[in-house]
Amino acid sequence: MLGEQQRNHAPSGARHLPFTRSRYGRTVTAQPAEPAQPPRPAALARRLGLADSVVIGVGSMLGAGVFAVFAPAAAAAGWWLLAGLAVAALVAYANATSTAQLAARYPTSGGAYAYGRERLGPWWGFAAGWSFVVGKTASCAAMALTFAAYAAPGAQRPVAALVVVALVAVNARGVTRTAQVTRVLVAVTVLVLVLVVVVAWQVPVAESPSEVGAPQGSHGVLQSAGLLFFAFAGYARVATLGEEVRDPRVTIPRAIQLALGIVVVVYAVVGFGALRALGVDALAGSTAPLADLVGAAGWPGGDVVVRVGAAAACGGALLGLVAGVGRTTLAMAREGDLPGPLAAVHPVHRVPARAEAVLGAVLVVLVLVADLRTAVGFSSFAVLTYYAVANLAALTQGPDDRRWPRALQVLGLVGCVVLAAALPPASVLAGGAVLLVGLAGRAVVRATARRTPRP
Repeated sequence: MLGEQQRNHAPSGARHLPFTRSRYGRTVTAQPAEPAQPPRPAALARRLGLADSVVIGVGSMLGAGVFAVFAPAAAAAGWWLLAGLAVAALVAYANATSTAQLAARYPTSGGAYAYGRERLGPWWGFAAGWSFVVGKTASCAAMALTFAAYAAPGAQRPVAALVVVALVAVNARGVTRTAQVTRVLVAVTVLVLVLVVVVAWQVPVAESPSEVGAPQGSHGVLQSAGLLFFAFAGYARVATLGEEVRDPRVTIPRAIQLALGIVVVVYAVVGFGALRALGVDALAGSTAPLADLVGAAGWPGGDVVVRVGAAAACGGALLGLVAGVGRTTLAMAREGDLPGPLAAVHPVHRVPARAEAVLGAVLVVLVLVADLRTAVGFSSFAVLTYYAVANLAALTQGPDDRRWPRALQVLGLVGCVVLAAALPPASVLAGGAVLLVGLAGRAVVRATARRTPRP
């Protein structure tokens, strides 16, 4: 009886101890059944070496952004565009090391949304997740506008709206960008960029007599760096491969450095070639600068090849972005950070159809009212905010979790804040306002959830 009473009055969650009882004059020790342990999630195979990791990193960065950012960056920095590129690359590297350090400690999906919640609290996590959603939404608008600028230069806005509707509908059917398609798109992008570089070095140096796009002190360089940061989107992909990489403590840092280095060299060669062939004025005022560069050289059909390649890269990037934003919105709605109806999943195609429908409606409005420079600036502001939270979260990690010096996290945090503040004023004001609206909306959603009685 005593053993039974001890068991019945044991505190909830306490470890059950063996107890004794008498049976037919013998003392028997009974062991309680151990609670069933949940199955451990299957570990991913460590198949990726250094070369594989570098290819993944380069493929994640080298995409549609290269067709979009050089014009607004040249308008901000003029001939100092390459200095802005170097600053953007340095901040991107610092951000990638923070993300890699956090991913090693928290091997889960969600990125800075999850890291912010774990290290800083739910409001910081929401700020990162909301910044990701709105920043990548602006990226979608920029990709749609860039697609239309290359594919249909005379009807950019209506074509961009039609592309958004078409790709949201395709994604709603469960069709996403596969790994095979990604490799094809990267190959197409590389071939187009090789063509652009070859042509750029065969045309005479363009004169740039006016001061359009000349930097206004260091601010112009910093603004171009903030805009060029858009073209590095995806660099943190390498940092999340810890469970799939052989010897991740050695491989991931080297892969980040090599992938960023390769992409910086490619961007520098293409950017300098565009400045050399077009000049600051023409580059800053072009909506499809790489096609204009090849067209100015007089190569028969060369500009058509560039336009088709750019459209393919932008369309593939847009399809992947729509899927990513929809799924992040779904995750945030499930956590109660966004309205619950956005967590609805299509019963047949198993996609967040309602979230993607809302995204599509917002994108149609954006491509009809915003220009490319505003969309790129807004996206950069939001994504820089996202990585600022990641750097702040990494700063709170102790010595056991630290893989890179704290100075890199400080550099990343300060760099994100400075570049975000240096962006065009319209982008900064719009980005700040949307961030505040999101925080206020979360407060309303949480308050409503607390007042709603549970069945």
